Amino acid sequence: MDSFTGDRGTRILNVNSQPQRPSIWCSDKHFLDTILRISPLVHEPYIPTRLWGFSGHVQTILHSIIGRVKCPWPIGERVYLVLQDSTTLTYDVYQPLGTVYEDEITVAICPGIGNTSESVYVRTFVHWAQCHGYRCAVLNHVGALRSVPVTGPRIFSYGNTNDFHEMLLNVLSKHPSTKIICVGFSLGGNLVTKYMGEVDRERPGNIIGGISVCQGYNAIEGTKLLLNWQNFRRFYLYVMTENMKNIILRHRTVLLSDENKNRHQLNEHEIISAATLPELDDAYTKKVHNFNTISELYSWSSSINYLSNINQPMVFINSLDDPIIPENLLDPIRKFADTHNNTLYLELAHGGHLGFYEGGLLYPNPVTWLDRALVSLIGSLVLNHNDSVMKSGAQVTNLL
Repeated sequence: MDSFTGDRGTRILNVNSQPQRPSIWCSDKHFLDTILRISPLVHEPYIPTRLWGFSGHVQTILHSIIGRVKCPWPIGERVYLVLQDSTTLTYDVYQPLGTVYEDEITVAICPGIGNTSESVYVRTFVHWAQCHGYRCAVLNHVGALRSVPVTGPRIFSYGNTNDFHEMLLNVLSKHPSTKIICVGFSLGGNLVTKYMGEVDRERPGNIIGGISVCQGYNAIEGTKLLLNWQNFRRFYLYVMTENMKNIILRHRTVLLSDENKNRHQLNEHEIISAATLPELDDAYTKKVHNFNTISELYSWSSSINYLSNINQPMVFINSLDDPIIPENLLDPIRKFADTHNNTLYLELAHGGHLGFYEGGLLYPNPVTWLDRALVSLIGSLVLNHNDSVMKSGAQVTNLL
């Protein structure tokens, strides 16, 4: 290996980088103190796998290809719901493992684009959460599971929170006393955040907080940046486009039936030939959801337009080396966390997109930093809720 090749490999893998603590944005000192009581690891250095963990590209690609190492397969129950538009919605429920725990908490999980309860990173997190006494309910995005046929006129989309809402209502019909913490990954983070801030929706009072991981917040600006080749973003956009297109074409007998094509003015050739997500959304998604332009679709879908309406505690997590979410998109969430109570934003220097592998020289630990952080942050949000209830009770007692 010549010196040039060695230097280039060093730059790509960033092996000269050092572990760093997450940067924290939080204007609410009491909320931050409560978080740190259960989650001190967010104040500690994140130590990626030495040889390749400092590269956001490697973390992201390994996450998409392998997911996790030594991944468990938690045993759950699949629930089937038929919605008003004839859509078959499914979600999987996983009960807590081990002893009985004091608080009955359900973690409502919304996976990333085209992902399900069968996605490896979801399974790893679910198992880790089960081991810490949490019930998990995982939404399966409509159309993503090969074993579940599409029976309605649509699949999932970037901004449709109705499926997540239906899952929560069904969970509460079976466990009416449970408290719910919503956790969303990537696209799921956008959906959870949007759901928490929608003013035209009546959310269950059982929700006590939410966590968003690796979302982009602004679909309009995000797609503009993904269309650039800088940092190989166009490559990642191509992969996402093909995945979405494959889901549509897998269910073409229903989604592209003559009835559907006539109702929404769909052109199958335009859908098949779409080379980017904006082209696919222009040919398919905006029409199915009755928008005139993709700008309208993206504005409706973007969680940034719903942040100011959120009144529940929220934690947001992003990494600076995420090749899919450029740093330009992170300024709004930094400012939001700096100006709103009960909000915490964690920004890591490394981790890629949903990677966050840690430990080891070549082989990472089976449980990632993200898995550990999420479970501890869930505990922090539960503590924050219990403290609030006790404080409210004390105030009522004093008034009496």
